[in-house]
Amino acid sequence: MKSKIHTYLKNTQGFVKTGLVILCTVFALSSFTAANAQTIKPGERLVFSGSYNMSGLMTQLAQVTMATENVATSKNTYLHLSFELSTYSKWDSFFKIRDVYESYVNPENLKPSLYKRSIDEGGYKKKEKYVFKGNTITSTVKKRNYPESGKTFSIGASTQDVVSLLYKLRTMDLSKFKEGQTQNLVIVFDEKQIPVTLKYMGKETVSAGNLGKKECYKISIGAKTDALKGKDKNLIWLTADDKKIPALLKFSIPVGTGQLALTSASGL
Repeated sequence: MKSKIHTYLKNTQGFVKTGLVILCTVFALSSFTAANAQTIKPGERLVFSGSYNMSGLMTQLAQVTMATENVATSKNTYLHLSFELSTYSKWDSFFKIRDVYESYVNPENLKPSLYKRSIDEGGYKKKEKYVFKGNTITSTVKKRNYPESGKTFSIGASTQDVVSLLYKLRTMDLSKFKEGQTQNLVIVFDEKQIPVTLKYMGKETVSAGNLGKKECYKISIGAKTDALKGKDKNLIWLTADDKKIPALLKFSIPVGTGQLALTSASGL
């Protein structure tokens, strides 16, 4: 039994990583949607429960927290965006996960200057940093006890890291989308470019934690990657208001199915 639970928890890192890719893919809709006056404010906190299908039961295994704060340096003030994942303490003895994704962006246009990622998944540790300069990213990666590696690669003018993309959509107007509308995009994640296809599927009402029942934009995500499985099986619901809060995310991967569900939102 312990071995089986360990396997489920090990898969948690895969579905949460996949969930993050799906989220950033959806938020890349900013590339073809006009902006409005909505801005992202410091002091926000969104908490999600991450669940995995264990023998037919959707079991809560981890908590995901998204937060914003202002950070001032001697030259600039940045909006610090963070995305943290932790398995619940009762599962840590089976497979402990502590992941942190961070982005430091311009508060006005959410353009990133620095992206950092630190993961600790069942004892596997990795640190990653992207420094943005124009259309170029200089990255450094440190895995376990191996020497640090680095590379420089080019990006598009509107390309952003995965965390800043999580917030970008909330400055956009989704009300003009038509049901069935699709868009092909390419995102950058894990130093790789991933072709994706988005499809707007209309509106549905879902539970949004302490916000209650909310009418949401429903969007399907497809990608040219083995990480996702099934047609219209990878979905996200965003509240159909000026905040566009991610309320629910469902996805299907080769090792099973999972979801991220909003439990609480504050500082909005």
